[in-house]
Formats: sequence, C-alpha cells, structure tokens
Amino acid sequence: MRIHALSTGTVAIHPSQRQGEGRGLLRIVNTQRDTRWTEPLPIYVWAIEHPEGLIVVDTGAPAGINQPGYRPDGSRKNPLARFWIDPEEEIGPLLRGVGLSPNDVRWVVLTHLHMDHDGGLAHFPKAELLVSRPEFQRATGAFGKLFGYLPQHWPTWFAPHFVDFASQPLGPFPASYALTQAKDVWLVPTTGHSAGHLSVILQEGSRSIFLAGDTSYSQDLLLAGSIDGVAFNERAARQTIRRIQQYLHEAPTVYLPSHDPAGARRLSERAVAVGTTPVA
Repeated sequence: MRIHALSTGTVAIHPSQRQGEGRGLLRIVNTQRDTRWTEPLPIYVWAIEHPEGLIVVDTGAPAGINQPGYRPDGSRKNPLARFWIDPEEEIGPLLRGVGLSPNDVRWVVLTHLHMDHDGGLAHFPKAELLVSRPEFQRATGAFGKLFGYLPQHWPTWFAPHFVDFASQPLGPFPASYALTQAKDVWLVPTTGHSAGHLSVILQEGSRSIFLAGDTSYSQDLLLAGSIDGVAFNERAARQTIRRIQQYLHEAPTVYLPSHDPAGARRLSERAVAVGTTPVA
C-alpha cells in the first residue's frame, strides 16, 4: 500500500485544547477561557492506494471555513480554532496533485464529524462514505452544534454507510470492522474525543499504521497519557488512550494523529512509536 499524508491547510487551537488542564468540567472550562494559541498545526488527510480501491481517511476542512456565518462562533473574538486554508489546499486539488482523482476513491472513512474532518465531503459524490452510527446520531441530534458539529454544511446527498462494530477483538480493542477483504485495513472504536470516534489500522506485515484522528493531538501526548481539553466523555477518552498505548506496546506501530506536525515524517520513515508502556 502507498500512503499519502495530505494537509488541507493548517489550524491553530488553544494549548489547553491540545492538552487538557484539570479534570471533569474544569478541563472544558479552561479550554473555553484560554486566550493562548498554538503554532499552526497540519490538518492531515490520509490517502491509501490499496489493491481493492483507493481509500481516503477524513476530508479536511474547506477554504470557506473562515467566511462569516460558517461557524456558530464566527462572531466571537476568541473562537476555538483559527484556520488558514487556500482553495488549492482542499482535499480534491491535493489528491490531483499526487496523481489521484476524487472520483476514483472507493471509500472515505470519517474518524469523526467535526468541521476539520468532514469539511471536504463535497469532493466525493461517488465514494462510499463510512462513519460510526453513534457519531452520526450525535452530530444530527438536538445538541449536535453544542458538541462541535455543523451538519448544515454537509452535501445534500450525504448518506453514509454506518460502521457497526462486530464483537471481534483486535488486540486490546474489544470490537472491530474489517474494511478490506484482505483484512489488512481495520476500523476500531476510539470513543472519547467525540461520541463515535473511530480510528483506522493498516497492517503492513508485522508493522501497523495507526491513523488516529483526534484521539490525541500528538504522539508525545498519547505516550504521556494526556487527553485533550474538549473530550466530553473523559472516562472513555482515557480508556481509548490506554487501549492505543497497549496496541503500540504489543506491535510495532506508526502512530499518526491528524494534527501532529511530525506525522508526515514518521509516515515516510515508518518510524514506530517507542516508550509505549501503557499508563495505568
């Protein structure tokens, strides 16, 4: 499999969002109050050239994300994110830049439905779109916007295939979903950052590539056992962190969250995570 790391522009967030400060509700309040900003972080989308078809994991953010009215917090002086995205940095042009076509994509796997992960859906009208059922239900529920979802920007034709995980363990994960017939691409539930967050595991012989979405904002934070400042289900987020740590402990794994500046380099070098003794 050939894997491409494509960043749909960059985003700055609050440091207390990247690494939560405090426990429980205080952790979320601290994120809301934080006036500091990180350096611009990548918004990675992953394109996988697989013998069974082209796979795209997440779709990034659109160039219009900064237009007035796009975000409910657009008029606030202190929004939770600052984006820098040019039209040529949307996922469609980025794919064409590496010789691939959005129309040739067989599967689009959405780790979750926050605006910087589902914002490029319009580029994939011919693909099969996969998302977990709890994630879709939360995004379309009465309080979806409170949890960071913007379903009003989805294409009218968006009708995803729901990933219902089978009770088939994969390492420390109690359930899994085999995407490919070859059983070398798996989806696993990684709830916490969002209600139905999932991750993608590619198996390359004895090595795994773990496309982690927003389970953490960097590999270092994952290894330290930190959770972010916006995960509403803290218990689930901590359980997910422990399961990922255990997976990395059991098998050589390249861990790739969506906003880690070192992600593309680790992918290119196939640099596996080290120091992964699970945090109790």
